Amino acid sequence: MKASVIGGGGWGSAFSSYLGRLEIETRLWIREEDVYKETRQYRENKTFLPGYAFPPSVSFFNDMKETLASSEIIFIAVPSQFCRGVYEQIAPNLSSDHIIVSLTKGIEKDSLKRMSVVMDEVFSPFFSPRIAVLSGPSFAREVVEGHPTAVVLASKDSDLAQKVQHFISSLTFRTYTSQDVTGVELAGAFKNVIAIAAGISDALQFGSNSIAALITRGIAEMTRLGIKLGSRMETFAGLAGIGDLVLTCTGKLSRNHYVGYELGKGKSLSEVISGMKMIAEGVSTTRSVHQLAEREKVEMPISEQIYHVLYKNKDPRAALQDLMSRKLKEEYS
Repeated sequence: MKASVIGGGGWGSAFSSYLGRLEIETRLWIREEDVYKETRQYRENKTFLPGYAFPPSVSFFNDMKETLASSEIIFIAVPSQFCRGVYEQIAPNLSSDHIIVSLTKGIEKDSLKRMSVVMDEVFSPFFSPRIAVLSGPSFAREVVEGHPTAVVLASKDSDLAQKVQHFISSLTFRTYTSQDVTGVELAGAFKNVIAIAAGISDALQFGSNSIAALITRGIAEMTRLGIKLGSRMETFAGLAGIGDLVLTCTGKLSRNHYVGYELGKGKSLSEVISGMKMIAEGVSTTRSVHQLAEREKVEMPISEQIYHVLYKNKDPRAALQDLMSRKLKEEYS
């Protein structure tokens, strides 16, 4: 199969480069005109993934229709806040013969919908979409460098999931399948909130005990919300859940960890965001998780405190104090 990757940020560039190394003919769509021209000239995305040359089988496009021409499988690696617009742009150019895989780890602002739900809404008037979602611990730079990586691919259509699984797996990129689309998407989005908390913890020079507590109690929060929304518990103990959570809370390549670290050093959220080239999904996801928790009446104390730090200018140390002084309880109550 020929492939298209929609989104010329770090992850889209890394994933298209990975497909290219498998000698899959891959078309990469880059929205920004200057980044597109630069990438075509140097065969390197110097803005979002500097230092890595694309394989010969990857080509670059700025026109959506040209990007999708003759491709059978479409990977979409666009920040969640732009996804609906991109889906609307590509919908007239696709059919039910295409396979569409979301690489986005986020929740749509305001609607609080997962990306697969948004895709289904946008695509259904045009065709019956064949959708899968990919998530798990996968820093872009480490994927493009060929470090062994394991991810999970979820689809309600198990035959479709297995087809994509065999298409993208290799000795450096192992893909597992799941039918829990809801859980995989929620886990991929939610872990970014806890990663912000981990960055704050590191900036305040707390130790390994603190990070371990954040990861463990973060999984508890993630699981409570996920089950309430129809997910399977075991998904949160897997690659999309604890796997990605450990990576983003401890790996210094995490953009969300960086946001938390800078906040912990005393910078305002606007200062932190203005200095970043790429979007940290956890910033908008924190608000969405706060709204979901309120709507579903699910207790999520870490997420609640991060929401107040990001959007209510709460001092991180005060947030910690409020977390640690909560009423004592049984671990699994």
